[in-house]
Amino acid sequence: MTCTTDVRARTATLMAVLAATLTLGASATGTPDGNAMVPDTPGGDRFGEATLLIDDFARDDGVSSLATAWQRFTDQVMGGRSQATSAVEILDGRRCLRLTGEVSLANNGGFIQVALPLAARGGSLDARGWTGLRLLVRGAGDGHYLHLRTADCRQPWQYYGAALPCGPEWSEVEIAFADFRPESLGAELDVSRLQRLGVVAGKKAFAADVAVARIELYR
Repeated sequence: MTCTTDVRARTATLMAVLAATLTLGASATGTPDGNAMVPDTPGGDRFGEATLLIDDFARDDGVSSLATAWQRFTDQVMGGRSQATSAVEILDGRRCLRLTGEVSLANNGGFIQVALPLAARGGSLDARGWTGLRLLVRGAGDGHYLHLRTADCRQPWQYYGAALPCGPEWSEVEIAFADFRPESLGAELDVSRLQRLGVVAGKKAFAADVAVARIELYR
């Protein structure tokens, strides 16, 4: 039991360190395949209504609608052995950022991630007045998460996390700010000082495949 607990603790710490290490990652870019695209918004959904767009992946260079760039990381920055690729591509007719790879627990590893600063030059995004994050997402099974970092996250292992439910078909997911839980933090999530958003696959060994076609704040 002690060994299992230690491994889980080390994995959680590594995931948080990865979330804090933007400058070590590679830019998440890619080239669309040129196939015809359908509109990002399926008929009858709520995208675009009283929202603040974070990204719809219209650009090929990984730069978001906030003018900040997505970057990719793995646990290799801490000696882990997980492998990952990420690219802006077209998947089932939708432009998206797709993260794929093999998450390994070897050598105390256990995660891969794409992360986005929510403001330039270390600034913060004030999300007061918004309820949470709405995503158009698809993925293979569980093991996917959203991480948020704020100005309260002073240590690399500190973040706020929530599960990211997804399935084999594109679906709309809403995750309220109230659903994010602090990791190694006593402070509750302060949405007035959001600094970083991460899409993470981890906490177990598996073949990760998660794609996001749109991210926005909703009321």
